[in-house]
Amino acid sequence: MTDSIVDTRVAPAGPGDRRRVGLALVRPGEILGAEPFYHELIAGIERVLRPRGHTLLLQALADRDAELAAYRRWATSGDFGAVVLVDLTDDDPRPALLRELGLPAVVLGDPALSGDLPAVWTGDGVAMRDTVAALVADGHRRLAHVSGPAALLHTQVRQEALVAASRASSSVVRTIEGDYSWDAGAAALSRLLSQPMPPTAVVFDNDQMALGGLAAAQRLGVEVPTRLTLVAWDDSSQCQLSTPSLSAVSHDVQRIGEVAAGMLLAVLAGEGVASVEAPPASLVRRGSSGPAPA
Repeated sequence: MTDSIVDTRVAPAGPGDRRRVGLALVRPGEILGAEPFYHELIAGIERVLRPRGHTLLLQALADRDAELAAYRRWATSGDFGAVVLVDLTDDDPRPALLRELGLPAVVLGDPALSGDLPAVWTGDGVAMRDTVAALVADGHRRLAHVSGPAALLHTQVRQEALVAASRASSSVVRTIEGDYSWDAGAAALSRLLSQPMPPTAVVFDNDQMALGGLAAAQRLGVEVPTRLTLVAWDDSSQCQLSTPSLSAVSHDVQRIGEVAAGMLLAVLAGEGVASVEAPPASLVRRGSSGPAPA
């Protein structure tokens, strides 16, 4: 994969200009381009940064090593004032590296795992438990989760909450790992529906995989929601405009970006910044939700 850069600045920033804020994402470019979550996040960040003369640079990278190398370049060049850190993993080396490099940062993720960097975090476990409770109330007992990459901590949090809530309700759950792409969602749902006892409800970790799953169900002649309920994580206009419209675990992603950007400005000003919990996510029911088939 070729690394790509999108500079969202509104004013020129020359060498050594520390008004830039960096956001590095390990994603294939085609997935990043189709993923509304980061478009919404960036819009929220820019809404706060731009009036203060700061710019945001997004770089899509092939792997974690390339991301670490990018931070070293950014620190050496002096072109960046701060970094937004996303997609925490177990034993993540990035918080310690950013401290070592002297690059201020705000983390989108669990503050217990962000080192001493301030974090904006969402209660994914609570949202998943609430979603399972709603599915169980509709009579669903065979559930599936098409997850994002298993190494990501927010994937693990969602999966652990799903398993715990399913056990408490005597439900059966199966997980298939995806990569956030439409194709991954379509392939995962095709596999799930080929089982002798297929799930009656499936939760996807983003909207693109859910849309791929919906297309696969339609191709296979499985009616949604009569025979199958589908739920997307992270609402989007595509969820709302699909046929049927997709139920989604929705939260205000632009607001999360605004909060993170406000914390960045405080960090850059040398102020002490505490971690903040984002507004909670909640299930929005649409046409893809229904009672479990008899």
